[in-house]
Amino acid sequence: MTALVVAGTDTDIGKTVFSAGLTLALGASYWKPVQSGLADETDSTCITRLTGQPVLKEAYRLTLPASPHLSAEAEGVEIDCKHLQLPSVDGPLIVEGAGGLMVPLNRKTLYLDLFAAWGAPIVLCARTELGTINHSLLSLKALAEAGCRVVGVAFIGTSEPQVEETICAFGNVAHLGCLPRLDPLTPEVLGAAFKAHIDLETIQKAMA
Repeated sequence: MTALVVAGTDTDIGKTVFSAGLTLALGASYWKPVQSGLADETDSTCITRLTGQPVLKEAYRLTLPASPHLSAEAEGVEIDCKHLQLPSVDGPLIVEGAGGLMVPLNRKTLYLDLFAAWGAPIVLCARTELGTINHSLLSLKALAEAGCRVVGVAFIGTSEPQVEETICAFGNVAHLGCLPRLDPLTPEVLGAAFKAHIDLETIQKAMA
């Protein structure tokens, strides 16, 4: 089993759509360790709808749409990282984080700590909108200091070549492409866009 982590610079930037495209392209399984917020379509449900690939059950399903540690506390529980070990599956596994790297899982552990403990390669997703240079470079610095292996940065949104080049140059990481916002968002449209815009070869080499 080869796992790859999809992390993000922030929440609501398109990590789940990118994860769906990657899951579809690789014929992979998908796992979201912690789901915070159950009122709308969950990330796992979205992946199922867009890919039809195997989706593993979340370790924690929490009602409140908030940081995982707050969502858990609202239900009187504490997230135990012993239950967040990478599961064993046949073939590749795509694991999606929640929000940004510094999101707490409990009062002692950040998502970044979990990623570092796993040791799996990481793709950092970043938006192309104003402010992304700062958010992206801070995220890359945090990943490097934690000893994480970064495959590269995948951008999401309207392409901004100069911004993207600046981030990858200062961060000393590979540019994995820019996935546009898709409308309609269907499996066919997503598959075609992912193939056209994302450097899947570099990602696959990192998972080998």
